[in-house]
Amino acid sequence: MSRIATGICAAIAIAAGGYWLTQSNSTPSNPLVGSAEAQQTDLDTSTIIEMVQGSADAPVEIVEYASYTCPHCATFHQGTYKELKKNYIDTGKVKFTYREVYFDKYGLWASMVARCGGPEKFFGISDLIYKDQSKWTRAGGPAEIVDELRKIGRLAGISNDQLDACLQDGTRAQTLVVWYQENAERDDIRATPSFIVNGKKVDNQSYEEFKKLIDAELGS
Repeated sequence: MSRIATGICAAIAIAAGGYWLTQSNSTPSNPLVGSAEAQQTDLDTSTIIEMVQGSADAPVEIVEYASYTCPHCATFHQGTYKELKKNYIDTGKVKFTYREVYFDKYGLWASMVARCGGPEKFFGISDLIYKDQSKWTRAGGPAEIVDELRKIGRLAGISNDQLDACLQDGTRAQTLVVWYQENAERDDIRATPSFIVNGKKVDNQSYEEFKKLIDAELGS
């Protein structure tokens, strides 16, 4: 079984039980995964917002599939992505769509924090999550990891109450996982980061290789 397939099974099991943070005196305690509730079957994945940068009518569309717990994804976002954004996304040549992959509960929780500020803050929060990936993923147990993710959310201007609401939204967690499964199966995603460039699947590569590929699509 591929890591993506394993991730789908694990994430569905996690989301089926929901996600709750118990609190005492407004201090987050252990996150609890799992409950007696059955997985919902009437989830509407159209409620999940696609996170997009660049011009809507750009001649080249790049869709990235990535996991917040994937080291190669962090490397891409701290290097190649920044060059692509400066030279192609911000100049109207590329429409960039980011879609999360969930290998584990921590990647799902990171996604829920990143989405908590809405589309306006999503990419900024994602940048912080990737920048500090080695810190928050190694913070300790689930409670410590959630605490580090909450710190990132607060750095982005999200209140504790907002973060609580986002992280305790079990229905949204389930919907995100089903949305991820639908995307991964449709686009045959088997590793991260993976990319779809104008409808064609592309593996992770250097900025120079991406540049050649994009320029060919642009006819330049």
